[in-house]
Amino acid sequence: MSHLTLEEPLLGEAGPPPRRTLSQRRLPRWAPAVTALASIAAGCGLGLAAGWHSRVQWGILAALFFVLASYLATAAVEGPRQAKDRIATSLVWLCFVLATVPLLSLAWTTVARGVKVLDGYFLTHSMAGLSNSAPGGGIYHALVGTLEQVAIATAIAAPVGLLTAVYLVEYGRGRLARAVTFFVDVMTGIPSIVAGLFILSTWVLTFGMGYSGFAGAMALAILMMPVVVRSTEEMLKLVPNELREASLALGVPKWRTILKVVLPTAIGGITTGVMLAVARITGETAPILLLVSGSMFINTNPFSDVQSSLPLYVYEQYAIGTPAAIDRAWAAALVLIVFVMILNLVARAIARWKAPRSGR
Repeated sequence: MSHLTLEEPLLGEAGPPPRRTLSQRRLPRWAPAVTALASIAAGCGLGLAAGWHSRVQWGILAALFFVLASYLATAAVEGPRQAKDRIATSLVWLCFVLATVPLLSLAWTTVARGVKVLDGYFLTHSMAGLSNSAPGGGIYHALVGTLEQVAIATAIAAPVGLLTAVYLVEYGRGRLARAVTFFVDVMTGIPSIVAGLFILSTWVLTFGMGYSGFAGAMALAILMMPVVVRSTEEMLKLVPNELREASLALGVPKWRTILKVVLPTAIGGITTGVMLAVARITGETAPILLLVSGSMFINTNPFSDVQSSLPLYVYEQYAIGTPAAIDRAWAAALVLIVFVMILNLVARAIARWKAPRSGR
């Protein structure tokens, strides 16, 4: 007669799962945070002891201490294999910090220096009748110019880019499609100054139309067009072919299938791409400097006479160099950053709102 032990339940009897006899030691969850704090303290202390006044040098020392301490602690507790994995994780975190610190530093500097003169008066007044070196004035004329120029550029580039992407995805075959794709790729890498020079040589010098907000908007449209084409093309490719085939099987013409099935399905991604393209051209300075010329007065007609814009206003005020002008430049830069950030948030909100949801 065999004897049963407590660790061996009867056949068919539901018992607790067998206990693990092998266990592996692991570092506590708070170990990386403590290691990071200790490394920062060691890096700052050694930097001060060595007489280094640069915080960049302190940060490099702290990063080296963090990687070394993470490896040694993990190797002693968890083994060399986990220590190598911890080194890779530490390097990823260091790269993230290196990418985040300049962004946070830029944002903090812009906010700290921009809020000095940023108020309701600054947003609702222009520089008309005011010396550039004197305090006061505002960005209303530049804000109006930026909104009009970006709106005109979007009205030009968005339809052309959308139709080009529809052609490449739905109809594009042969040499013409390959040529269009090639030129779109080339336009993606065109520097902004080249687009400004092209409009300057054709619209302003050849046709004699003069400097205006519309001329700057055409240069911005050239820069915006390839971004819209590429983003729209990728969104149209994500539409399942089954939707197209089902519509065509019901006898719906292809153009109507594109209009009623394909575009509504991809409208969220298309809108997001257009908004990101708008955010990309909002901060362009070189074409505006060549074609819009700048003005201290309010000009609400983009088709006649010179205008101003926020990037051009920042450049002009910072070039003056007086304390009042530099404060205005930082305040205008803060307004420009907030405007671009709002566009990006709107794009993300639209993408999340229009994202396909699986039914339950």
